Amino acid sequence: MDGCVTPTRTEGFAPLRDYALLGDLRTTALVAADGAVDWLAVPALDAPPVCAALLDPAEGGRITLAPTVPYEVSRRYVEGTMVLETTFTTREGAVRVTDSLNFGALGRLPWTELARVVTSVSGRVPMAWSVRPGHRLAAGNRPWARLDHGLPLLTVGDQRLAVVAEGLGGPELEDRAVHGTAVLEAGGTALLALVAVDAEPLHVPRPDEIVLRLERTIAAWQQWSGGVVHEGPWRQLVVRGALTLKALTSSVTGAIAGAATTSLPEKIGSSRNYDYRFAWIRDASYALDAMSRIGMSEELHAGVSWLLDTVSREAPALRPLYALSGEPVSAAMEEVEAAPGYRHSAPVHVGNAAAGQTQLGSYGDLFDAVWQYCQRRGHLDQASGTMLSAMADHVCDRWNTPDSGFWELGERRHYTSSKLGCWTALDRAVRMAAEGRLPSSHAERWRLERDAVRAWIDQHCWSDAKQSYTFYAGTDDLDAAALLAARTGFCAGDDPRLHSTVQAVRAELGAGGCLLYRYTGQQDKEGAFLACSGWLVEALCRTGHTEEAARLCDDFAGRANDLGLFTEEIDPAGGELLGNFPQALTHLAAISAAASLAQSGGAR
Repeated sequence: MDGCVTPTRTEGFAPLRDYALLGDLRTTALVAADGAVDWLAVPALDAPPVCAALLDPAEGGRITLAPTVPYEVSRRYVEGTMVLETTFTTREGAVRVTDSLNFGALGRLPWTELARVVTSVSGRVPMAWSVRPGHRLAAGNRPWARLDHGLPLLTVGDQRLAVVAEGLGGPELEDRAVHGTAVLEAGGTALLALVAVDAEPLHVPRPDEIVLRLERTIAAWQQWSGGVVHEGPWRQLVVRGALTLKALTSSVTGAIAGAATTSLPEKIGSSRNYDYRFAWIRDASYALDAMSRIGMSEELHAGVSWLLDTVSREAPALRPLYALSGEPVSAAMEEVEAAPGYRHSAPVHVGNAAAGQTQLGSYGDLFDAVWQYCQRRGHLDQASGTMLSAMADHVCDRWNTPDSGFWELGERRHYTSSKLGCWTALDRAVRMAAEGRLPSSHAERWRLERDAVRAWIDQHCWSDAKQSYTFYAGTDDLDAAALLAARTGFCAGDDPRLHSTVQAVRAELGAGGCLLYRYTGQQDKEGAFLACSGWLVEALCRTGHTEEAARLCDDFAGRANDLGLFTEEIDPAGGELLGNFPQALTHLAAISAAASLAQSGGAR
């Protein structure tokens, strides 16, 4: 997937559609169409970003590399990789910039290495570049630049950054930045690289070593993505989604981040800006389902191992989200006064208050992930089986209490999505006990409580007026998450209640085409929630409407940017992407939608 874009900025802010993602299985960077790296966290994805112009164009920090004369841009990912190629075409010539967060010979490097190789395609092109780190979303961090034995070094707090520039002129130093200019002639090549460490010695590799690692990084990504098992018209959607999810994964722990960013707004100018640089139990479960459906057995095992190890620390209690390390995180949300926020959508947040919530649906996510693992040649150890049995008992005791629900809301209620999650947890526990995977002495209790949950949902969470499962008990309001009743098996494909729920959700929450709002009353508060489009496609597949599902899957795929990347939400009217980027849950929903179509024979 590739495309042509016209780079634009408003008050220094680029549209979210203009960004590409780079990743090295530890951290990520976002590169705008005009060649600026506006987001880079060192040494890990969830670390304070050394480049955060995404949220603060003036002082957040960025790395620029572009022609100094007017240009047009075309770009693409090198096939099967997270390595970006951007071609700048001017009146007098063209250059190609290849961007990569490099791997080492046997996996991730012990330092962060951003490589930007410039190749002159034709003519002559004047270029300018700069490396200007920012405040790392904290007051008191003031970068400074110096020369150390002729090498440009930048220091920001306890981080040190080396700039390697070859064939690009300079480097020239300012107090807080390094920059240079050069004219590239046809056939020429140049390199701009950033090598970064955090509170440790700094090794600066030779330029040829960096270029060689970029080539090896391309080969490594292609070897990995070549293992994706999916055929059909949506293979590009699936492969790009799998690559994006892999880039959001910590190779150290196997945890998948909800997104690479914090505080990108659900509506421009709003205060609903959250930090998604954590690992959600929900996302992990959906990721394991998606990865297993496209043949990624290594990721399935790593993800389940991370899940079980993480939740064992506080079992049978279960948090909705954890740090990428697997550690519990504080529920405190700090406001960053140093940054104005994306397009002045304040405040910028560090931390997520949902870490302190009770979300009973997470138990269903956990148990479904383990069940999927067991169905794909996975075998549980005794300690994990004992822990899961205790958690099933805990669900029996807690399912009829209110919580914060799927959407992490402040008001505790009996949310239908949470009850569906509890039903799923107990259903999977019963199945695993029947297969001898869990101790079976309490299996009868799990079965009885599972049936009680179903009866309670059917009695209290059904609207006769809407002919639909509802947002929460006692209301006629609707929730797009009710579509998940199809994928969990709570409703069979021929269940009239599932059919009418799909119709009711589309009628009340529809935003045009495949788009849906999350729940009743959100139309004026945020954009359409893109993951819901995938859930709708999957629900239509399971109810036998495969032609309609295929049409909506095409529509869904077309909502991504020119590189195939999704945010959390989208403005239905103008198509502007909204929310954190790229959003794991959206890509997971896209993979599941395509896989469901392929399985149901809907692939055209």
